[in-house]
Amino acid sequence: MTLLLRLLPKNLKAKLFFSHFLVALFGTLTLLVGLSFLTPYLFGRLVEDVPGLGRSLTAEEVRASVSSAFERALLLSLLVAGVGGMLAATGVSLFVSGRITRPVLHMLAATRRISSGRYSERVPVQEPDELGALSESFNVMATSLEGVERRRRELMMDVSHELRTPLTTLEGYIEGLLDGVVTPSRDTWTLLHGEAERMRRLVDDLQQLSRAEAGSLSLNSGAVSPSEILRCTTERCWPRFAEKGVALEWEETGGLPDVMADGDRVVQVLTNLLNNALRYTPPGGRVVLQGRPQGEQVLFTVTDTGEGIAGEHLPHVFERFYRVEKSRSREGGGSGVGLSIARALVEAMGGRIWAESEGPGKGSTFAFTLPVAVSSTVGASSR
Repeated sequence: MTLLLRLLPKNLKAKLFFSHFLVALFGTLTLLVGLSFLTPYLFGRLVEDVPGLGRSLTAEEVRASVSSAFERALLLSLLVAGVGGMLAATGVSLFVSGRITRPVLHMLAATRRISSGRYSERVPVQEPDELGALSESFNVMATSLEGVERRRRELMMDVSHELRTPLTTLEGYIEGLLDGVVTPSRDTWTLLHGEAERMRRLVDDLQQLSRAEAGSLSLNSGAVSPSEILRCTTERCWPRFAEKGVALEWEETGGLPDVMADGDRVVQVLTNLLNNALRYTPPGGRVVLQGRPQGEQVLFTVTDTGEGIAGEHLPHVFERFYRVEKSRSREGGGSGVGLSIARALVEAMGGRIWAESEGPGKGSTFAFTLPVAVSSTVGASSR
């Protein structure tokens, strides 16, 4: 019977039709077989029991006796064969319906487990029919839900990591104001207000960070000046570098055209890269922030004289929570999502980001490109 089911066309409609056909067929065959064997046997026994059959009877009496015996034999045969046919049809129906409903029962049980938070649950794909396709779709949905749950948990860590940068800047300037190291001025208050505003935006926008890979992250893109971005980032990060004793330099090669990007997001990317460089550069080291034109793009680089990265780790440094053993331990600071956030933002703005290093102890360079704004390209060609 299993072989017959496998020979069916691979669609649910054919299987449902064939299941009803099998039930009717087995019931009918059981009935016919029962009648073919039981009726002659019972008829013979009943004829032998007819009273007076051994003496001389008229033809009408013989006909009546035989007819009565045949009717009783047929009735008993139909009764016994009917019961047998019903049992056979029930058995076949249970077997066939079990084969058809098993995937549905698997999905029902898996749905209950997923609703309780077990997002790793999957169902087996048993048949290449509509139910098999439904099982595959169910597994895809479960995988998607598992990814959403994973990104939700990662988002909580992203928020704590990203809020640390503006909070540190605010804390540093406020302490400087309290100690009299920083002179209160309009520029200082403007900077503090900007950091508070950046913090608010981080809280709002990091909630959408999980959609960055899908290209649905909202960006306030426009033509922005790379020189202004480099200057602003250097000013914001300089106090932390000075505190650790690491030199922070800003270099600009050639006239930089405007880039099409979200200025605040570019500052966020450069800040993440600078924080990463500061974390792994010892006191007395040097970090250089540079921008230079590169065809229809502007290349931004952050080069440090820190610990460096082994070649086998370079392709993975932008993965979430990736840590290079020992040299990139959690104890060194950071939650492990800053570089992955930088990659998501750069790619969302139409750029590309990568890391380079000659090996451990030889420093590293993090670079990314952003497209030149169309207005800058047109202006340059007209000049």
